[in-house]
Amino acid sequence: MNSNDKRFNSEIGYKVNQLSKTYDLEDRTAKFAKETRSFVKHLPKTIANIEDIKQLVRSSGSVGANYIEANDSLSKKDFFLMIIKICRKEAKESQYRLQLLDTGEKIPKPFSCTRF
Repeated sequence: MNSNDKRFNSEIGYKVNQLSKTYDLEDRTAKFAKETRSFVKHLPKTIANIEDIKQLVRSSGSVGANYIEANDSLSKKDFFLMIIKICRKEAKESQYRLQLLDTGEKIPKPFSCTRF
């Protein structure tokens, strides 16, 4: 590892730590995953919903897990960016799965993903 890599790593580490303090993304993604799990417990258990719920639970949890992995692996810029892109992809999948769910008449439409 040359001196440029060390400088780059410390710069990225600073930026990530600063973002974490500002936006608390680890906390917010964990909250999203927990609220998603709580939400799906109240959905009708139709065949379509069961499959969508499984995928929704996986993707909602993956957002935070991948973000944590990206923060812990600051050795290379490309790897960090790849993991952040995966986080974004998982968040979009979660939003899509929320739109597909049949909520029935008992509960209101799913909450908006944009607030997380």
